[in-house]
Amino acid sequence: MANSDHASVHALHVYPVKATRGWAPREMAVEPWGPAGDRRWMLTDASGKALTQREEARLALASSEPLPSGGVRVSAPGRTPLDVPVPDPVRTVPVTLFGDKYEAVPAGSGPDAWWSAYLGAEAHLVHMDDPAVRRPVDPDFSEPGQTVSFADGFPLLVTTLASLDALNSLIAQGDLPDEGPLPMNRFRPNVVLDGTAPWAEDGWQRITVGTLSFRVAKPCGRCLVTTTDQTTAERGKEPLRSLASHRRFGNSLVFGQTLIPESRGVLRIGDRVTVEGA
Repeated sequence: MANSDHASVHALHVYPVKATRGWAPREMAVEPWGPAGDRRWMLTDASGKALTQREEARLALASSEPLPSGGVRVSAPGRTPLDVPVPDPVRTVPVTLFGDKYEAVPAGSGPDAWWSAYLGAEAHLVHMDDPAVRRPVDPDFSEPGQTVSFADGFPLLVTTLASLDALNSLIAQGDLPDEGPLPMNRFRPNVVLDGTAPWAEDGWQRITVGTLSFRVAKPCGRCLVTTTDQTTAERGKEPLRSLASHRRFGNSLVFGQTLIPESRGVLRIGDRVTVEGA
C-alpha cells in the first residue's frame, strides 16, 4: 500500500431514494451492500419498471433525506414534504431494474399518490427490505454472496476532484465550452477524493479509506443522467461528448470507479486514503 498523493475524503453522499437528490453527511456508515440507507428506496412506473432520471429528468429536483427510524423524508417543488416510514414487509411486489427482476416492499398508497402527483403519471415507491439477499452484484465482477442496493450496479462509486478538473478542461477545449465547467453532482458519487493525480483511479485495484478497505470492481460507464443539470433538470450534451472523445474504454464512457466493500465501518470527511495497484 502507498499513499496516493496525500489523498483524503473531500465529500460523502447518500441517495436514499434512487435518482433523487441526496444528502451530504460528515460521516457515513458502510455496509456490505453500500452506504447505510443508500438507494434502499426506488420509484417504479405502473408496470414495476424502475423510474430514474433517464426517464424522468424532474427527479433531479426531488430530494430524499434519511430519517433516524430508517424511513425517508421526500420533498419536491410544489409538494409538501412527506415522511415515509419503513413499510412492514408483509408482501413484496416484482420490480424491474435494468431488465432484471427483483422483489421489493411497496411503500403504500400515500407515497404513491405523492410521487404520482409530482411526476404527472402513475408512480410507485418501493423499499428494499433485505439488501443481504435481494440483489446480487454482477458475478463477473464480484464474489458469490455479494449484494447491492438499488444502486446502478455496485455498492459504491468513488470520484476525484482532480479528474473532474481534467474533464472540465477537456470540455473547455471542446466544441461546447459553454456547457462547462460541470459540478461533481452530475456524477452522483458516494465518495469524492481530493489530493490525487488526474485519472489516477484508472490504475487502482484496491483502496483503503480510513480503516475500511474496498476492492475496485470496474470503471463506471456513464449515461444520459450526467447530461442533466441537477438544479434545473435541463439536459445538455456534456460530459458525454468529451468522455466519448477522451475517456472511451471499450463501449463505456468512463468517469469514476465502482467499489465493493471488504469490511464494515464508518467513513469520515478528511479520512486518509491509500491505494494498491496505482
